[in-house]
Amino acid sequence: MKKYFLALLISIYFFPLSFGQYRVKILTYNVLNYPNFANEKNAKYQMIFDEAQPDIVAVQEILSQAAVNQFLANTLGSSFSAATFFNGPDTDNALFYKDSILTVLTAEIIPNTPRYITKYVLQHNFTQDIFVIFIAHFKAGDTQSDEFNREQEAARLRIFTDQFSQGTNFILVGDLNLYRSTEQAYIRLLDQTNDGYFLDPIDRPGYWHTSSSFADVHTQSTRVVQLQDGGSIGGLDDRFDFILVSKALMDFGGVDYVEDSYWAFGNDGQHFNQQIVNPPYPISEQIAFALHDVSDHLPVVAEFDFGVVNEVEPIDPSITSFNLYQNYPNPFNPSTKIRFEVPRSTYLKLVLYDLLGREVRILFEGEALAGINEIELSAENLAGGIYFYQLFSEDFIASKKLMLLK
Repeated sequence: MKKYFLALLISIYFFPLSFGQYRVKILTYNVLNYPNFANEKNAKYQMIFDEAQPDIVAVQEILSQAAVNQFLANTLGSSFSAATFFNGPDTDNALFYKDSILTVLTAEIIPNTPRYITKYVLQHNFTQDIFVIFIAHFKAGDTQSDEFNREQEAARLRIFTDQFSQGTNFILVGDLNLYRSTEQAYIRLLDQTNDGYFLDPIDRPGYWHTSSSFADVHTQSTRVVQLQDGGSIGGLDDRFDFILVSKALMDFGGVDYVEDSYWAFGNDGQHFNQQIVNPPYPISEQIAFALHDVSDHLPVVAEFDFGVVNEVEPIDPSITSFNLYQNYPNPFNPSTKIRFEVPRSTYLKLVLYDLLGREVRILFEGEALAGINEIELSAENLAGGIYFYQLFSEDFIASKKLMLLK
């Protein structure tokens, strides 16, 4: 979905307002069989999240619905909600998000061995942009068999992403256990034969394992000695944790990856083959010990811009207003009516989108007369399901959800 100018209608004086871009920070983290030893770790996780300030948290190695509930309550707090959890055959993934700015539209699994891949479709509450997050935890190990299994996992994921059209915003996060960019799993994820390919924001191919050239992107291991919770040791020497993005997110316009925002959180590049608690501390001694004690992985963060930078003069609602009304009937079949109200004759566009943010049909485009306008939407050539319709002009944007029953 492309970016449009957003004007907020507020009942105040005519003062120019400047609207910054809505920036969303995504954090992915292998939380090492949570909730094992949770009582000792929760305060430290909370410290890490308070420092990182994420808006979306995707985790791997969480063990149950009860663990999800505990992680939400004791490490993230009331500003976050938990998306639907899927209890699979091994350790699992979970997604947490700030519901004040984001809504989860759908949640599902991609059956996979040894662990499910989870897929979430989200919408930004203010800009209405839709994007897809996949969370994965690929097979660990450095044998030829392990590499083959990871390639098969990447292939299963590409079956889904190759169904996306150009312009779709999608992201892969998680512990992919990749040792180098020449691994077939990584090659398959980035293969540009079809539109469902991923790009690596840091764009630094090479042999990541035990190479000091990649010390700043290594995420495992934070430790050199075995702790009571297990986990890997040996110091930071592997880039196992990733955020990969679609081409639409790297291209300017729409939702944009923020350049240079990708960070193996807490890694300053000065701890190759060392534990993260060795001085100098990249953030603080307290955060370094928290990262060391809760997991053998570092989290990875990246930021994305939603919305626009624009300066507008709001309309005085005591004189005029724009309105987009809920369609009626809803749900519907075979047709429904959509009404919108405009204060003056103006250019408008009304567009129907599917759940992935793909444009399905332009319902109206042109000069709309002042007053109430009504458009009829026919179910002809539409599959049953949930859609969104969006109305926008230079100084107004709004969207509503509708459901077609077939």
